[in-house]
Amino acid sequence: MSRPHQPNQPGRRSAALVLAALLPLALFGCSGKEKEKEPVVAVESALVKRASLQRTVTAEAILYPLHQAALVPKISAPVEKFYVNRGSRVQQGQLLAVLENRDLSAAAEQSKGEWEQAQAAYETTTVATVPEEVQKAQLDATAAKQALEAEQKVYAARQNLYKQGALPRKDLDAAAISLTQARNAYDIAQQHLNSLLKTSKAQELRSAQGQLAAAKGKYQGAEAQLGYSEIRSPISGVITDRPLYPGEMATAGTPLLTVMDLSHVIAKAHIPQAEAALLKVGDKASLTAPSLSEPLPGKVAVVSPALDPNSTTVEVWVDAANPHQELKPGTSVSLSMLAQTIPDALTVPASAVLTESDGTTSVMVIGDDSRAHQHDVKTGVRQDNQVQIVSGVKAGDRVVTAGAYGLPDNTRVQLQAAAPAQPVKESEKD
Repeated sequence: MSRPHQPNQPGRRSAALVLAALLPLALFGCSGKEKEKEPVVAVESALVKRASLQRTVTAEAILYPLHQAALVPKISAPVEKFYVNRGSRVQQGQLLAVLENRDLSAAAEQSKGEWEQAQAAYETTTVATVPEEVQKAQLDATAAKQALEAEQKVYAARQNLYKQGALPRKDLDAAAISLTQARNAYDIAQQHLNSLLKTSKAQELRSAQGQLAAAKGKYQGAEAQLGYSEIRSPISGVITDRPLYPGEMATAGTPLLTVMDLSHVIAKAHIPQAEAALLKVGDKASLTAPSLSEPLPGKVAVVSPALDPNSTTVEVWVDAANPHQELKPGTSVSLSMLAQTIPDALTVPASAVLTESDGTTSVMVIGDDSRAHQHDVKTGVRQDNQVQIVSGVKAGDRVVTAGAYGLPDNTRVQLQAAAPAQPVKESEKD
Protein backbone atom coordinates (compact mmCIF):
# COMPACT_ATOMS: atom_id res chain seq x y z
CA MET A 1 0.00 0.00 0.00
CA SER A 2 1.53 3.31 -1.07
CA ARG A 3 1.84 6.27 1.35
CA PRO A 4 2.21 9.87 0.25
CA HIS A 5 5.66 11.30 0.75
CA GLN A 6 5.97 14.14 3.26
CA PRO A 7 9.01 16.39 3.77
CA ASN A 8 11.20 15.87 6.82
CA GLN A 9 9.80 18.07 9.63
CA PRO A 10 9.73 17.82 13.44
CA GLY A 11 7.08 15.51 14.85
CA ARG A 12 3.60 17.00 14.81
CA ARG A 13 3.00 16.25 18.48
CA SER A 14 6.27 17.96 19.53
CA ALA A 15 5.40 21.00 17.48
CA ALA A 16 1.95 20.98 19.00
CA LEU A 17 3.41 21.08 22.50
CA VAL A 18 5.66 23.98 21.59
CA LEU A 19 2.78 25.89 20.00
CA ALA A 20 0.53 25.20 22.97
CA ALA A 21 3.21 26.54 25.31
CA LEU A 22 4.03 29.64 23.29
CA LEU A 23 0.50 30.87 22.59
CA PRO A 24 -0.48 31.50 26.24
CA LEU A 25 2.86 33.24 26.86
CA ALA A 26 2.33 35.53 23.90
CA LEU A 27 -1.15 36.43 25.03
CA PHE A 28 0.02 36.96 28.59
CA GLY A 29 2.86 39.20 27.38
CA CYS A 30 0.47 41.53 25.59
CA SER A 31 -1.56 42.13 28.69
CA GLY A 32 -1.24 40.15 31.83
CA LYS A 33 -4.49 41.53 33.05
CA GLU A 34 -6.53 40.58 29.98
CA LYS A 35 -8.36 37.29 30.03
CA GLU A 36 -6.47 34.58 28.12
CA LYS A 37 -8.19 33.92 24.76
CA GLU A 38 -8.29 30.52 23.00
CA PRO A 39 -6.24 30.66 19.79
CA VAL A 40 -7.98 30.23 16.45
CA VAL A 41 -5.86 28.87 13.60
CA ALA A 42 -6.70 29.63 9.98
CA VAL A 43 -6.61 26.48 7.78
CA GLU A 44 -7.65 25.32 4.35
CA SER A 45 -9.90 22.31 4.00
CA ALA A 46 -11.56 19.87 1.61
CA LEU A 47 -14.39 17.37 1.81
CA VAL A 48 -13.91 13.60 1.81
CA LYS A 49 -15.41 12.50 -1.51
CA ARG A 50 -16.14 9.31 -3.34
CA ALA A 51 -14.34 8.93 -6.66
CA SER A 52 -12.98 6.32 -9.03
CA LEU A 53 -9.28 5.66 -8.53
CA GLN A 54 -6.90 3.62 -10.61
CA ARG A 55 -3.85 1.75 -9.38
CA THR A 56 -1.06 1.99 -11.93
CA VAL A 57 2.34 0.35 -12.17
CA THR A 58 5.06 2.54 -13.67
CA ALA A 59 8.45 1.52 -15.01
CA GLU A 60 11.17 2.47 -17.45
CA ALA A 61 11.38 0.24 -20.55
CA ILE A 62 13.36 -0.29 -23.74
CA LEU A 63 11.62 -0.62 -27.11
CA TYR A 64 12.04 -3.63 -29.40
CA PRO A 65 10.48 -4.36 -32.81
CA LEU A 66 7.50 -6.70 -33.04
CA HIS A 67 9.45 -9.00 -35.40
CA GLN A 68 13.05 -8.94 -36.56
CA ALA A 69 14.95 -11.09 -39.06
CA ALA A 70 18.70 -11.08 -39.65
CA LEU A 71 19.06 -12.62 -43.13
CA VAL A 72 22.10 -14.91 -43.12
CA PRO A 73 23.15 -16.53 -46.44
CA LYS A 74 23.82 -20.28 -46.40
CA ILE A 75 26.52 -20.01 -49.06
CA SER A 76 29.55 -17.79 -49.51
CA ALA A 77 29.51 -15.86 -52.77
CA PRO A 78 29.95 -12.29 -54.05
CA VAL A 79 26.86 -10.08 -54.00
CA GLU A 80 25.68 -9.72 -57.59
CA LYS A 81 22.90 -7.20 -56.92
CA PHE A 82 20.93 -5.52 -54.13
CA TYR A 83 17.30 -4.60 -54.79
CA VAL A 84 16.83 -2.62 -51.54
CA ASN A 85 18.64 -0.01 -49.47
CA ARG A 86 18.60 0.79 -45.79
CA GLY A 87 15.18 2.23 -44.96
CA SER A 88 13.39 0.44 -47.81
CA ARG A 89 9.98 -1.03 -47.01
CA VAL A 90 9.67 -4.67 -48.04
CA GLN A 91 6.97 -7.32 -48.13
CA GLN A 92 7.16 -10.94 -47.06
CA GLY A 93 8.72 -13.07 -49.82
CA GLN A 94 10.16 -10.08 -51.69
CA LEU A 95 13.54 -10.60 -53.44
CA LEU A 96 16.11 -8.43 -51.66
CA ALA A 97 19.46 -9.51 -53.09
CA VAL A 98 21.07 -12.02 -55.47
CA LEU A 99 24.46 -13.67 -54.97
CA GLU A 100 26.72 -14.80 -57.84
CA ASN A 101 25.14 -18.11 -58.93
CA ARG A 102 26.31 -19.08 -62.42
CA ASP A 103 28.06 -22.23 -61.18
CA LEU A 104 25.03 -23.18 -59.11
CA SER A 105 22.71 -22.59 -62.06
CA ALA A 106 24.86 -24.87 -64.25
CA ALA A 107 24.92 -27.58 -61.57
CA ALA A 108 21.14 -27.36 -61.24
CA GLU A 109 20.71 -27.67 -64.99
CA GLN A 110 22.96 -30.73 -65.11
CA SER A 111 21.13 -32.37 -62.25
CA LYS A 112 17.83 -31.68 -63.95
CA GLY A 113 19.06 -33.50 -67.07
CA GLU A 114 20.19 -36.49 -65.03
CA TRP A 115 16.84 -36.62 -63.32
CA GLU A 116 14.97 -36.55 -66.61
CA GLN A 117 17.25 -39.32 -67.91
CA ALA A 118 16.51 -41.43 -64.82
CA GLN A 119 12.79 -40.87 -65.37
CA ALA A 120 13.06 -42.10 -68.93
CA ALA A 121 15.03 -45.18 -67.82
CA TYR A 122 12.44 -45.97 -65.22
CA GLU A 123 9.59 -45.73 -67.70
CA THR A 124 11.51 -47.95 -70.14
CA THR A 125 12.13 -50.53 -67.45
CA THR A 126 8.49 -50.68 -66.45
CA VAL A 127 7.30 -51.37 -70.03
CA ALA A 128 10.37 -53.07 -71.55
CA THR A 129 10.45 -56.77 -72.59
CA VAL A 130 11.98 -59.30 -70.25
CA PRO A 131 15.72 -59.94 -70.36
CA GLU A 132 17.33 -62.66 -72.54
CA GLU A 133 17.50 -65.17 -69.71
CA VAL A 134 13.81 -64.84 -69.16
CA GLN A 135 13.20 -65.25 -72.89
CA LYS A 136 15.23 -68.50 -72.88
CA ALA A 137 13.26 -69.78 -69.90
CA GLN A 138 10.02 -68.96 -71.72
CA LEU A 139 11.22 -70.91 -74.79
CA ASP A 140 12.23 -73.85 -72.63
CA ALA A 141 8.84 -73.85 -70.94
CA THR A 142 7.08 -73.71 -74.30
CA ALA A 143 9.19 -76.60 -75.67
CA ALA A 144 8.56 -78.67 -72.55
CA LYS A 145 4.85 -78.06 -72.89
CA GLN A 146 4.87 -79.15 -76.54
CA ALA A 147 6.87 -82.29 -75.66
CA LEU A 148 4.38 -83.06 -72.91
CA GLU A 149 1.47 -82.74 -75.33
CA ALA A 150 3.25 -85.02 -77.86
CA GLU A 151 3.89 -87.68 -75.25
CA GLN A 152 0.27 -87.47 -74.14
CA LYS A 153 -0.86 -88.18 -77.72
CA VAL A 154 1.58 -91.12 -78.07
CA TYR A 155 0.42 -92.61 -74.83
CA ALA A 156 -3.24 -92.25 -75.79
CA ALA A 157 -2.64 -93.93 -79.17
CA ARG A 158 -0.73 -96.84 -77.70
CA GLN A 159 -3.35 -97.28 -75.04
CA ASN A 160 -6.02 -97.72 -77.74
CA LEU A 161 -3.83 -100.20 -79.60
CA TYR A 162 -3.16 -102.10 -76.40
CA LYS A 163 -6.88 -102.39 -75.70
CA GLN A 164 -7.39 -103.79 -79.21
CA GLY A 165 -4.60 -106.34 -78.64
CA ALA A 166 -2.44 -104.86 -81.37
CA LEU A 167 0.36 -103.61 -79.07
CA PRO A 168 2.35 -105.40 -76.40
CA ARG A 169 2.22 -104.23 -72.78
CA LYS A 170 5.86 -103.16 -72.67
CA ASP A 171 5.34 -100.55 -75.39
CA LEU A 172 2.45 -99.03 -73.41
CA ASP A 173 4.59 -98.92 -70.26
CA ALA A 174 7.41 -97.26 -72.18
CA ALA A 175 4.99 -94.58 -73.44
CA ALA A 176 3.76 -93.98 -69.85
CA ILE A 177 7.34 -93.50 -68.64
CA SER A 178 8.06 -91.02 -71.44
CA LEU A 179 4.86 -89.09 -70.57
CA THR A 180 5.88 -88.83 -66.91
CA GLN A 181 9.32 -87.57 -67.86
CA ALA A 182 7.84 -84.94 -70.18
CA ARG A 183 5.45 -83.74 -67.47
CA ASN A 184 8.29 -83.41 -64.98
CA ALA A 185 10.39 -81.51 -67.49
CA TYR A 186 7.52 -79.12 -68.16
CA ASP A 187 6.94 -78.49 -64.44
CA ILE A 188 10.62 -77.71 -63.91
CA ALA A 189 10.75 -75.33 -66.90
CA GLN A 190 7.60 -73.52 -65.77
CA GLN A 191 8.88 -73.07 -62.20
CA HIS A 192 12.18 -71.71 -63.49
CA LEU A 193 10.34 -69.23 -65.71
CA ASN A 194 8.11 -68.06 -62.86
CA SER A 195 11.10 -67.58 -60.56
CA LEU A 196 12.95 -65.52 -63.17
CA LEU A 197 9.91 -63.40 -63.89
CA LYS A 198 9.36 -62.70 -60.20
CA THR A 199 12.90 -61.95 -59.06
CA SER A 200 14.38 -60.37 -62.17
CA LYS A 201 11.48 -58.00 -62.78
CA ALA A 202 11.39 -56.87 -59.14
CA GLN A 203 15.11 -56.23 -59.09
CA GLU A 204 14.91 -54.29 -62.32
CA LEU A 205 12.15 -52.12 -60.94
CA ARG A 206 13.93 -51.51 -57.62
CA SER A 207 17.12 -50.57 -59.41
CA ALA A 208 15.28 -48.16 -61.68
CA GLN A 209 13.39 -46.64 -58.74
CA GLY A 210 16.62 -46.16 -56.79
CA GLN A 211 18.32 -44.43 -59.70
CA LEU A 212 15.31 -42.18 -60.18
CA ALA A 213 15.18 -41.24 -56.48
CA ALA A 214 18.92 -40.51 -56.40
CA ALA A 215 18.69 -38.32 -59.49
CA LYS A 216 15.69 -36.47 -58.06
CA GLY A 217 17.44 -35.86 -54.74
CA LYS A 218 20.54 -34.55 -56.50
CA TYR A 219 18.41 -32.21 -58.60
CA GLN A 220 16.52 -30.92 -55.56
CA GLY A 221 19.82 -30.31 -53.76
CA ALA A 222 21.16 -28.35 -56.71
CA GLU A 223 17.93 -26.34 -56.87
CA ALA A 224 18.19 -25.60 -53.15
CA GLN A 225 21.77 -24.39 -53.54
CA LEU A 226 20.65 -22.15 -56.39
CA GLY A 227 17.76 -20.88 -54.24
CA TYR A 228 20.20 -19.95 -51.47
CA SER A 229 21.71 -17.37 -53.82
CA GLU A 230 18.40 -15.47 -53.78
CA ILE A 231 17.83 -13.61 -50.52
CA ARG A 232 14.13 -13.07 -49.79
CA SER A 233 12.44 -11.39 -46.83
CA PRO A 234 10.68 -13.73 -44.39
CA ILE A 235 8.59 -10.85 -42.94
CA SER A 236 7.14 -7.52 -43.97
CA GLY A 237 8.98 -4.54 -42.57
CA VAL A 238 11.83 -2.08 -43.07
CA ILE A 239 15.48 -2.71 -43.97
CA THR A 240 17.47 -1.45 -40.97
CA ASP A 241 20.93 -2.75 -41.87
CA ARG A 242 22.81 -3.54 -45.11
CA PRO A 243 26.53 -3.72 -44.35
CA LEU A 244 27.81 -4.78 -47.82
CA TYR A 245 27.89 -3.30 -51.31
CA PRO A 246 27.41 -5.13 -54.63
CA GLY A 247 30.53 -7.09 -55.54
CA GLU A 248 31.62 -7.69 -51.94
CA MET A 249 31.83 -11.23 -50.60
CA ALA A 250 28.85 -12.43 -48.58
CA THR A 251 29.99 -15.00 -46.03
CA ALA A 252 27.84 -17.90 -44.90
CA GLY A 253 26.73 -17.34 -41.30
CA THR A 254 27.19 -13.54 -41.39
CA PRO A 255 24.06 -11.33 -41.59
CA LEU A 256 23.65 -9.75 -45.02
CA LEU A 257 20.45 -7.77 -44.32
CA THR A 258 18.29 -7.00 -41.29
CA VAL A 259 14.52 -6.54 -41.54
CA MET A 260 12.38 -5.17 -38.71
CA ASP A 261 8.60 -5.05 -38.44
CA LEU A 262 7.98 -1.64 -36.85
CA SER A 263 4.18 -1.65 -37.21
CA HIS A 264 4.14 -2.53 -33.50
CA VAL A 265 6.74 -2.04 -30.81
CA ILE A 266 7.35 -4.11 -27.70
CA ALA A 267 8.35 -2.23 -24.55
CA LYS A 268 10.24 -4.56 -22.21
CA ALA A 269 10.54 -3.58 -18.56
CA HIS A 270 11.72 -5.26 -15.36
CA ILE A 271 9.51 -4.51 -12.37
CA PRO A 272 9.41 -5.76 -8.75
CA GLN A 273 7.61 -9.00 -8.10
CA ALA A 274 4.96 -7.40 -5.85
CA GLU A 275 3.90 -4.98 -8.59
CA ALA A 276 4.08 -7.62 -11.32
CA ALA A 277 1.62 -9.75 -9.32
CA LEU A 278 -1.01 -7.03 -9.92
CA LEU A 279 -0.68 -7.24 -13.72
CA LYS A 280 -2.15 -9.67 -16.22
CA VAL A 281 -2.07 -10.06 -19.98
CA GLY A 282 -4.50 -7.65 -21.64
CA ASP A 283 -4.24 -4.87 -19.03
CA LYS A 284 -4.29 -1.39 -20.53
CA ALA A 285 -1.04 0.54 -20.64
CA SER A 286 0.46 3.69 -22.11
CA LEU A 287 3.92 4.64 -23.34
CA THR A 288 5.49 8.07 -22.92
CA ALA A 289 8.56 9.16 -24.85
CA PRO A 290 10.18 12.51 -25.74
CA SER A 291 9.31 11.96 -29.41
CA LEU A 292 5.58 11.60 -28.66
CA SER A 293 3.26 14.54 -28.27
CA GLU A 294 0.90 12.44 -26.17
CA PRO A 295 1.00 8.99 -24.52
CA LEU A 296 0.68 6.03 -26.87
CA PRO A 297 -1.88 3.39 -25.80
CA GLY A 298 -0.88 -0.25 -25.53
CA LYS A 299 -1.64 -3.52 -23.76
CA VAL A 300 0.30 -5.86 -21.53
CA ALA A 301 1.36 -8.73 -23.81
CA VAL A 302 3.62 -10.84 -21.57
CA VAL A 303 4.09 -11.20 -17.82
CA SER A 304 7.02 -13.54 -17.38
CA PRO A 305 6.18 -16.56 -15.18
CA ALA A 306 9.74 -16.62 -13.82
CA LEU A 307 11.97 -14.13 -12.04
CA ASP A 308 15.13 -12.77 -13.58
CA PRO A 309 17.84 -14.53 -11.51
CA ASN A 310 20.17 -11.53 -11.71
CA SER A 311 17.77 -8.78 -10.64
CA THR A 312 14.96 -10.86 -9.03
CA THR A 313 12.46 -8.81 -11.04
CA VAL A 314 9.75 -9.85 -13.49
CA GLU A 315 9.99 -9.01 -17.18
CA VAL A 316 6.81 -7.45 -18.56
CA TRP A 317 6.11 -6.71 -22.24
CA VAL A 318 3.73 -4.03 -23.47
CA ASP A 319 2.60 -4.16 -27.10
CA ALA A 320 1.73 -0.84 -28.76
CA ALA A 321 0.79 0.02 -32.32
CA ASN A 322 3.32 2.21 -34.10
CA PRO A 323 1.55 3.13 -37.36
CA HIS A 324 3.64 6.24 -38.08
CA GLN A 325 6.85 4.61 -36.81
CA GLU A 326 7.50 7.49 -34.44
CA LEU A 327 9.02 5.07 -31.94
CA LYS A 328 12.37 3.52 -32.78
CA PRO A 329 13.77 0.27 -31.36
CA GLY A 330 16.27 0.93 -28.59
CA THR A 331 14.44 4.03 -27.34
CA SER A 332 13.89 4.41 -23.58
CA VAL A 333 10.24 5.02 -22.68
CA SER A 334 8.14 5.34 -19.55
CA LEU A 335 5.41 2.76 -19.02
CA SER A 336 2.21 3.21 -17.09
CA MET A 337 0.17 0.02 -16.70
CA LEU A 338 -3.34 -0.02 -15.26
CA ALA A 339 -3.39 -2.76 -12.64
CA GLN A 340 -6.64 -2.06 -10.75
CA THR A 341 -9.69 0.25 -10.82
CA ILE A 342 -11.54 1.15 -7.60
CA PRO A 343 -14.88 2.61 -8.72
CA ASP A 344 -16.18 4.03 -5.40
CA ALA A 345 -13.24 4.97 -3.19
CA LEU A 346 -13.17 7.51 -0.35
CA THR A 347 -10.57 10.11 -1.35
CA VAL A 348 -8.84 13.10 0.17
CA PRO A 349 -6.14 15.42 -1.19
CA ALA A 350 -2.66 14.08 -0.57
CA SER A 351 -1.80 17.22 1.44
CA ALA A 352 -4.40 16.22 4.04
CA VAL A 353 -2.59 13.01 4.99
CA LEU A 354 -0.04 13.36 7.82
CA THR A 355 2.65 10.71 8.17
CA GLU A 356 4.45 10.15 11.46
CA SER A 357 8.00 8.91 11.86
CA ASP A 358 6.73 5.43 12.73
CA GLY A 359 4.78 5.26 9.46
CA THR A 360 1.30 5.77 10.88
CA THR A 361 -1.00 8.12 8.98
CA SER A 362 -3.73 10.47 10.15
CA VAL A 363 -5.88 13.39 9.07
CA MET A 364 -7.32 16.36 10.93
CA VAL A 365 -11.11 16.32 10.64
CA ILE A 366 -13.00 19.58 11.27
CA GLY A 367 -16.05 18.84 13.40
CA ASP A 368 -19.31 20.73 13.83
CA ASP A 369 -17.68 22.51 16.78
CA SER A 370 -15.17 24.15 14.39
CA ARG A 371 -12.34 22.22 16.00
CA ALA A 372 -9.75 19.99 14.34
CA HIS A 373 -9.80 16.41 15.60
CA GLN A 374 -7.08 13.88 14.85
CA HIS A 375 -8.29 10.70 13.07
CA ASP A 376 -5.91 7.82 12.44
CA VAL A 377 -6.53 6.50 8.94
CA LYS A 378 -5.43 3.67 6.70
CA THR A 379 -4.51 4.74 3.17
CA GLY A 380 -4.82 2.81 -0.08
CA VAL A 381 -4.27 3.70 -3.72
CA ARG A 382 -2.83 7.05 -4.69
CA GLN A 383 -3.61 8.63 -8.07
CA ASP A 384 -2.13 12.00 -8.89
CA ASN A 385 -3.03 14.24 -5.91
CA GLN A 386 -5.80 12.03 -4.53
CA VAL A 387 -5.30 9.36 -1.86
CA GLN A 388 -7.73 6.57 -1.01
CA ILE A 389 -8.77 6.35 2.64
CA VAL A 390 -9.62 2.78 3.53
CA SER A 391 -10.72 3.49 7.11
CA GLY A 392 -10.88 6.35 9.61
CA VAL A 393 -13.20 8.83 7.89
CA LYS A 394 -16.51 8.86 6.03
CA ALA A 395 -17.82 10.64 2.96
CA GLY A 396 -18.71 14.26 3.68
CA ASP A 397 -16.13 14.78 6.45
CA ARG A 398 -14.11 17.96 6.11
CA VAL A 399 -10.36 17.54 6.49
CA VAL A 400 -7.58 20.09 6.87
CA THR A 401 -5.46 20.34 3.73
CA ALA A 402 -3.17 23.26 4.70
CA GLY A 403 -2.06 24.16 8.22
CA ALA A 404 -2.39 20.70 9.74
CA TYR A 405 1.29 20.27 10.63
CA GLY A 406 1.92 21.21 14.25
CA LEU A 407 -1.79 21.70 14.83
CA PRO A 408 -2.79 20.33 18.26
CA ASP A 409 -5.77 18.04 18.52
CA ASN A 410 -9.05 19.79 19.34
CA THR A 411 -7.72 23.20 18.23
CA ARG A 412 -10.30 25.74 17.13
CA VAL A 413 -9.87 26.50 13.46
CA GLN A 414 -11.14 29.03 10.99
CA LEU A 415 -11.63 28.11 7.35
CA GLN A 416 -10.03 30.24 4.69
CA ALA A 417 -10.12 30.01 0.94
CA ALA A 418 -7.13 28.57 -0.90
CA ALA A 419 -4.74 31.22 -2.19
CA PRO A 420 -5.35 31.93 -5.87
CA ALA A 421 -2.65 30.96 -8.31
CA GLN A 422 -0.29 33.86 -8.99
CA PRO A 423 -0.06 34.93 -12.67
CA VAL A 424 3.27 34.32 -14.33
CA LYS A 425 5.13 37.52 -15.16
CA GLU A 426 6.24 38.11 -18.72
CA SER A 427 9.87 38.21 -17.59
CA GLU A 428 9.51 34.80 -15.93
CA LYS A 429 8.14 33.17 -19.08
CA ASP A 430 11.39 33.58 -20.94
